Amino acid sequence: MFQWGYGQEDEVILWTPARKLAWSDFKGKPSNISGAAAITASGITYNFSAQGTKDRMELDFKVETHFYPDKSWYKSKLANPIILSHEQLHFDISEVYARKMRQILAKTKFTSNAKSEVKAIYRDILRELNDFQNQYDSETNFSRDTVQQLIWNKKIKKALNN
Repeated sequence: MFQWGYGQEDEVILWTPARKLAWSDFKGKPSNISGAAAITASGITYNFSAQGTKDRMELDFKVETHFYPDKSWYKSKLANPIILSHEQLHFDISEVYARKMRQILAKTKFTSNAKSEVKAIYRDILRELNDFQNQYDSETNFSRDTVQQLIWNKKIKKALNN
């Protein structure tokens, strides 16, 4: 299951192709009321600087995907490699959308309203990301549908390799 992560003061794990999540990365306290076996809190952060004229601003930007250990948790009695793989894919999906945001920022022509223009792009990306994460959980039945899980694994691997 997926949850948004926020807060610059929190410990973060930066997404990299080589670094896969381990149960030891999930440091949050499990919810007693949630039926979920695990929660992955991940998100996209950005910062930028702009220079140019009021009609044409050039942006220098950085977009990153973070995993938030203190907001992510798992129930040890339910934990298994299939669920960990499902949670890793939530993190990977966040990276797919970070890449999409980088592409949009790179090709957008910004004006002196760059701050609000970037914020609007970010909000759109987060909305799409949230919808996609919910679709992932729904179609895989939170990893219980092994056929759909394999389909999603291939789909996201392909997206990350493009």
